[in-house]
Amino acid sequence: MKLIDGKATATAIKAEIAEEVKKMVAGGGKQPHLAAVLVGHDGGSETYVKNKVIACEQCGFKSTLIRYEADVTEEELLACVDRLNKDDDVDGFIVQLPLPKHIDEQKITEAIDYRKDVDGFHPVNVGRMAIGLPCFISATPLGILTLLKHYHIETSGKNCVILGRSNIVGKPMAQLMMQKQYGDATVTVCHSRSKDLKEKCREADIIIAAIGRPDFVTADMVKEGAVVIDVGTTRVPDATRKSGFRLNGDVKFDEVAPKCSYITPVPGGVGPMTICSLMMNTLKAGKR
Repeated sequence: MKLIDGKATATAIKAEIAEEVKKMVAGGGKQPHLAAVLVGHDGGSETYVKNKVIACEQCGFKSTLIRYEADVTEEELLACVDRLNKDDDVDGFIVQLPLPKHIDEQKITEAIDYRKDVDGFHPVNVGRMAIGLPCFISATPLGILTLLKHYHIETSGKNCVILGRSNIVGKPMAQLMMQKQYGDATVTVCHSRSKDLKEKCREADIIIAAIGRPDFVTADMVKEGAVVIDVGTTRVPDATRKSGFRLNGDVKFDEVAPKCSYITPVPGGVGPMTICSLMMNTLKAGKR
């Protein structure tokens, strides 16, 4: 069993990006600029955005954080998106989700210029990805593809089971793993209504778990030598931790790991690659 180290991979990629940015700026080019819009004070979002700002520093990017209180109106937020769309210095920007209930997330996402949509959530980017055209691929699926490539894990012709059908991970992951230029695999998407789920998983060479249920994947669902990618990050109460919680994946790691050829831990697997992918997309936007 080999552990897929997302932290080390992300560190190496960010160092490569920093080197490239240095050369770009030395050659008279513009320093890539990522902006983030944060609404309210959601704990998870605060941490995520803070990590994005740190990653920007590591990559040599310029970063801007725009904050709003949770009672911001939809009009104010749309006006902010419009300003960022028109700002030539901003190469890419994200509006951190989730947003407060009174704001239509889809409306905000669609208002973002797809050429600056480094999160890869705009319908134009999603559509281009689905038919294999150049686009911004959303951060988590891109992070997973990068890890598979970095560890030289063969995907072509393999049976891949994706657990979960969310717009952020499950659906784009299925599209990418199917495509010749990325996964080139035979893909099965399973979800809460799937019948014979255990049997389907046992046939998989690669399992990508993004179902959001702690310890959902158990040893009896995994065949010997399978590759298991755990996207789950659920906060589980833990009195032994200073924070009072620990991050738990969708895979029951201790019992599944011995059966795997490769597996991602939680934390330290897919998580660090998500922010790293955002940096990769920002560099792409900056070059353009």
